[in-house]
Amino acid sequence: MTARVRKGLNARRAAPLASIEMLILDVDGVLTDGRLYFGARGEALKVFHVHDGHGIKLLMHCGVEIAAISGRRSAAVTARMRELEVRHVLQGCKDKVAALLTLSARLGIEPLACACIVDDTPDLPLMSAVGFAAAVADAHPIVQAAAHWVSAAPGGRGAVRELCDAVLRARAAAGARADARPRRKARA
Repeated sequence: MTARVRKGLNARRAAPLASIEMLILDVDGVLTDGRLYFGARGEALKVFHVHDGHGIKLLMHCGVEIAAISGRRSAAVTARMRELEVRHVLQGCKDKVAALLTLSARLGIEPLACACIVDDTPDLPLMSAVGFAAAVADAHPIVQAAAHWVSAAPGGRGAVRELCDAVLRARAAAGARADARPRRKARA
């Protein structure tokens, strides 16, 4: 199965993946499979996929900022993001667009140079605010229709890695094209 580029509800043309400077990650349903495990003392466990973590590390190594923005609060998310050295973690976020605008202004990154990957309808405003909107394979149908790109893998099962790989491939191809361009001689 391969990821699909979509032509759906998103009226804005997708920003080129090679130009993405920051990736915004939803947590529940994207970095996890969306299931919430509760014990007698509250939320006990979240499961993250190691491939997603490696993709995040590869993007950070290439200079792409990573931000995890979640509507919920979770010690497991804090621990996983700390382990991955993701510096921008916003939990209990009620307005993800405002969070995006604040973070992008602080980092000097235009929102249209950002991508996000999400799974459900509360994130539709965020999808409209970024240059490249992605959805996981098991996202709500409305979210899939609004996305520029839909992963082949479901949330929590490698979808983030697919997007990271797509960004890395686009950056490599853009670099190769730039290297292949004829150089002008400097005038003396």
